[in-house]
Amino acid sequence: MEDTICAISTSLGVGAISIVRISGPDTLKIISEIFSSDIKNVQSHTIKYGHIVDNGEVIDEVLLMIMKAPKTYTKEDIVEINCHGGINTTNKILEVLLRHGCRLAEPGEFTKRAYLNGRINLLEAEAVGELIKAKSDSKRKLSLNQLGGNLTKKINNIRDTLLGLMANIEVNIDYPEYTDNLIITEDLLRKRLGEISQNLKELVNGAKFGKIVNNGINVAIVGKPNVGKSSILNHLLDEKKAIVTDIAGTTRDIIEGTMSLNGIEVNLIDTAGIHETDDLVESLGVQKSLESIQNADVVLLVIDGSKKIDAEDKDILSKVPKDKTIIIVNKSDKLISQDIGIDLPLVYGNTMDLNGLEGLKNKLIEFFDINRINKDLTYLSSARQIDLVNKANEALEEALNNLDRKIPIDMIENNLKSCFDYLGQIIGDTYDEAVIDRLFQDFCVGK
Repeated sequence: MEDTICAISTSLGVGAISIVRISGPDTLKIISEIFSSDIKNVQSHTIKYGHIVDNGEVIDEVLLMIMKAPKTYTKEDIVEINCHGGINTTNKILEVLLRHGCRLAEPGEFTKRAYLNGRINLLEAEAVGELIKAKSDSKRKLSLNQLGGNLTKKINNIRDTLLGLMANIEVNIDYPEYTDNLIITEDLLRKRLGEISQNLKELVNGAKFGKIVNNGINVAIVGKPNVGKSSILNHLLDEKKAIVTDIAGTTRDIIEGTMSLNGIEVNLIDTAGIHETDDLVESLGVQKSLESIQNADVVLLVIDGSKKIDAEDKDILSKVPKDKTIIIVNKSDKLISQDIGIDLPLVYGNTMDLNGLEGLKNKLIEFFDINRINKDLTYLSSARQIDLVNKANEALEEALNNLDRKIPIDMIENNLKSCFDYLGQIIGDTYDEAVIDRLFQDFCVGK
């Protein structure tokens, strides 16, 4: 934290401009040494025109964006050098900065400093990284909501309630003679814990939606050979991702593609046809298909609607999890029967018509309640956040169970403290240094 760090904050390559960012206690001193005019008395949050100069040589014509502490991203002095784009020019400016005393920033170090200096909390810091990586509109909005502090407010409200409750319990235990304080009776404690539990459950249930927005939905397309799995993949992606022929067993390995469904990222996985085979390559493909079934959020079991269901279809049906399987009866333009005798979610479609798979898209929207997800994009979303909110909920449930078992109130208070601490870890009020270091390793350099 005592070093002055620098990094290229834009993608390195050919472009109109590049930005090199500097932050730390010696920022203005170092920039003064290499800039063509004096900046020591320049007002904060202004832009200065000039040149980067090294040993009398002009390196580039630039604009300096000067931001003085504490009203900056890191709460330190920050200068952003807007230079001409290009690998050589940008790297040359970075080289000059390093030679004049800057240290190359680690991945995510600017955001890490923003967190450690109290500019943002850990939940908001994670949102910065997710916003950069967002590939869908829903993920962008989710990250912005987290960055905007909506979730932090919810968590802090729960923690404030817990803190007030624990304080009253402490007073009741240590100073029973003070009758003007709130007396925590069993009924009152149960009522307060019930209110906290309701708020926590909203966070836990919302986290399920947050996981979908953050990670997308993994959809495995399975079925016996030559039922149209690859055609469905190509149709949904609107590109010829998979090879399609009339020859059974054309697809021998996993083929993946991504589409957006009402702003939610859907990862489609086309699998090899599941059937008995002596071909080594085909058998390996079948094994991968079975693995995809277990790892998918939903399985699309494709059945050829132009033919009767046979033993192979029934065998595959016995291998798929019934609670996360949708049957798609393909080739509905050649359908021989409306009743296929399977008691699972059914959708009919074909890849011959332009909108032949609209029914499938609507079924996926209904299956994951995507329209509801998009109404309120204020959810916890990362694996770390979801794990901690589940632990907080478990601690509160333990408190309620202990209350039913007539456990002493000071023991119940320990459960409340655990709940309070887990919620604190979500926003980084309490943290483990190793967890923090690992979290920021996933950031890009310069952010």
